[in-house]
Amino acid sequence: MMNRLEEAIIYATIMHQGKIRKFRGSPYILHPIEVAQILSTITDDEEVITAGILHDIVEATDGTLEEIKKRFGERVALLVNSDSELEYAEEERSASWKRRKEESLLLLKNSQDIGVQMLWLADTLSNIRSLAGIYSERGDALWEALNQRDPDIQRWYYQSVAELLELQLNKTGAFKELVKHINFMWPGTFDSDKARYKKYKEVSVEGCMLIGRGAKGEVYRYDDELVIKVFNRRNTYHDVEREIALSRKAFVMGIPTAISFGIVSVGNRYGAMYELVDSDTISKYIAANPGQVETYAKMMAELAHTIHAIEVTPEDGFPDAAEKLRDYIRSGLEYDNEALAEKCMRLVDTLPAANTMIHGDFHTNNVFLQRGEPLLIDMDRLSMGHPMAEICSLYYFYVVLGEDDPTVVEDFMGFSYDIARQFFDLFLRYYLDTEDESRLRDVKDKAAVLAYMRMIHRIRKKGKPSGKEKRAIERCVEKIGELAARLDSLAF
Repeated sequence: MMNRLEEAIIYATIMHQGKIRKFRGSPYILHPIEVAQILSTITDDEEVITAGILHDIVEATDGTLEEIKKRFGERVALLVNSDSELEYAEEERSASWKRRKEESLLLLKNSQDIGVQMLWLADTLSNIRSLAGIYSERGDALWEALNQRDPDIQRWYYQSVAELLELQLNKTGAFKELVKHINFMWPGTFDSDKARYKKYKEVSVEGCMLIGRGAKGEVYRYDDELVIKVFNRRNTYHDVEREIALSRKAFVMGIPTAISFGIVSVGNRYGAMYELVDSDTISKYIAANPGQVETYAKMMAELAHTIHAIEVTPEDGFPDAAEKLRDYIRSGLEYDNEALAEKCMRLVDTLPAANTMIHGDFHTNNVFLQRGEPLLIDMDRLSMGHPMAEICSLYYFYVVLGEDDPTVVEDFMGFSYDIARQFFDLFLRYYLDTEDESRLRDVKDKAAVLAYMRMIHRIRKKGKPSGKEKRAIERCVEKIGELAARLDSLAF
């Protein structure tokens, strides 16, 4: 009786019969066989190797996932699906190339199965082996024969795959070979050390106190002197390196920030170590002393002034904060009300260009107190622009996030929703240095428009909204409509 691998080889051979590879004209079946061979050097998981043999069935033949599931099991079908691109029949493959790759990379990024990463590594290595061989013979003439002819976009894709695979698979020979081929075709893409054996220091946060949480991960107290920021799985080694580099740049420019001194692995995620002696987030201090919320609101307002007093230029390499606001409209509100989205775009355009430094993720979970001095540890969203881009983020975190469900803010910040709203009101008074209620109301309304747009963006980017989420979107659209009707500018 045949085992599963033998059956998969026969099935794939029949399904790929008559098909040939693009450049050499060799039988197509040699590619999935090579993928399976690469996988056998990484794992002895039969389901993963079987998926390697079958990975192009859905994409390149008349075979279906349902048939694969029936013959080879549910996990094999899920693995094959992870490496199968969506097709856009109405478009040329060259036109849809980047969109297909972006969608596939998102699936890889969010997968919890190490088998998915192994399959991607083997398939990508097999493909780039072929490309590198042709490139060594034909040079840049290679690109003219591909659906994507821009070598820089090809580089983006292969670099992105490698970065997403690095933490789990950087010790494998297959990963080292992938990096070697990428650097051959696009010299300098990766540090040459990545093509040699490297073991990240492995640490555990089991039993460690969670002291902060943000959009990119959690912060744990590791010991009396060290904290670890553990990045979520969507962050690559490159993302962590970039944040550390930005922290150093921000420190030089005058932002009080802690500097990471090393990247570690924490299970299947990256971590960054910081020396923060006897320190906690301002959120923790507010939770422990809610009667002192005014003290901490004033401290955060002063820190915001410190950041916003720093002038930067486009040459410093920071993105335009207003572009992020426009993205909230394009990937959110525009789906629900095009006319209102156009009006909001015009409102964003009223924000005057400014050389002001913007933190971009400014809230009490991202600020530590060390010997009474505030230190920021999250720098990956630094930008330049009008301070409204910062104020609207605060309104989003402390007010809008909890309007439908106060526990969302309470779980995120660690203190009650009532205290969160009080914190924002006090912060704004100190930041604007005013008790003028009409001025405070005006700035709040302007911040609210942008915060509700961000909320719609947050819901939409998760995928198809549930019934509850649709109602939340409708409420946000209604709020934006009411506010936008009486505003002609977002500046203050």
